[in-house]
Amino acid sequence: MFGDALTRRDVSFFYQDLGGKVCAKNYSAIVIMGGPMSVNDPLPGLAEELKLIERALHDATPALGICLGSQLIAKALGARVYRNAELEIGWAPVSFTPAAQADAIFGPMKSPTQFFHWHGETFDLPKGAEWLAYSHKTRHQAFRYGRGVYGLQFHPEVTPEMIVDWQRQPCNCGDVATLPAPIDPHAFDQRAHAFQIIDRWLDSAFFPNSGS
Repeated sequence: MFGDALTRRDVSFFYQDLGGKVCAKNYSAIVIMGGPMSVNDPLPGLAEELKLIERALHDATPALGICLGSQLIAKALGARVYRNAELEIGWAPVSFTPAAQADAIFGPMKSPTQFFHWHGETFDLPKGAEWLAYSHKTRHQAFRYGRGVYGLQFHPEVTPEMIVDWQRQPCNCGDVATLPAPIDPHAFDQRAHAFQIIDRWLDSAFFPNSGS
């Protein structure tokens, strides 16, 4: 869904799977997506991705992290990433903090807003970051660091087709077995929220005085 949003804005991008050495080139911005692994796993690909994020933070490159991506940004900022008290899987409301009311991305959204979740780990709020959102099971659902760096624990980018696929993947079978019922992939439509998050992130990072 994020790819569609970027295409609509005529923003060129390329996608790279985790694994091996991250392509070394100049980026205007980076989006770090999710995955079934833990930030704390000793995987070469994760180490490379963490280096990329650290370089982006050093160079003040705008970055948007989703789920695992938000945990990687938090870790790059020196925060602890650890097992959450509960798994959070499926549709659940996300509430916004008072600080989010003035945020470029979340200010226009109503609180709470329904989003999709699939995670078993969480993180402490990085030092110097602004706490923006929380849910019943997870205190730190979103944060902003500086102007253009955001970490989102929830999944606004997920489509119904992705939800169906995730429930069938062998690596997720253990998580699915804990659910009281299968997840309805069409319970909520978050497409508009995904487009709004990308649009406002780009505007806040590159056009801070645009007034959007």
